[in-house]
Amino acid sequence: MTTSERLIQSTRELLWERGYVGTSPKAILERAGAGQGSMYHHFKGKPDLALAAIRRTAEEMRATAEGVLGGPGTPYERIVGYLRRERDVLRGCPIGRLTMDPDVIASDELRAPVDETLDWLRERLAGIVEEGQRRGEFAPGLDGEEIAAAIVATVQGGYVLARASGLPSAFDAGVRGLLSLLAPPTASPTASTA
Repeated sequence: MTTSERLIQSTRELLWERGYVGTSPKAILERAGAGQGSMYHHFKGKPDLALAAIRRTAEEMRATAEGVLGGPGTPYERIVGYLRRERDVLRGCPIGRLTMDPDVIASDELRAPVDETLDWLRERLAGIVEEGQRRGEFAPGLDGEEIAAAIVATVQGGYVLARASGLPSAFDAGVRGLLSLLAPPTASPTASTA
């Protein structure tokens, strides 16, 4: 891995663990095993490196979600797959946590990849709900955009509940509840979550 890649990866990890303010250039360099001048050789400074790290995290989140949402199965099965995919729920969402960081939210540049990713996710989920409606899997009266927002809110809220209680089961309970509301008449939403 190149020095530039190590710096980006280290910054991603630190932003997830500590937030923007808690991610010092010194901590980045130590975690990356890079020399003092390395960051400024590859990046203009901490904001530039943080932007590269946030963009990379956003790209990976979109790719992971698309791997499930664009995969095989009915629209409901793909939503189930997305909600039940492997997650470190006690660690929280690396993108969702950035929305709680006042320094990221105050910066239009740093916030942009976060907004774009959440917008993409809502649009993608809304399209799947609408596909399910066309196929008769979901009730025709559902609003795809509202259901997509509820799915995203359930995931992000599930992270918060799990972190607050220290129990992954808090995340799973929210997922089971949402799936029971969305389940087509023939689906069984009560199967256990991973």
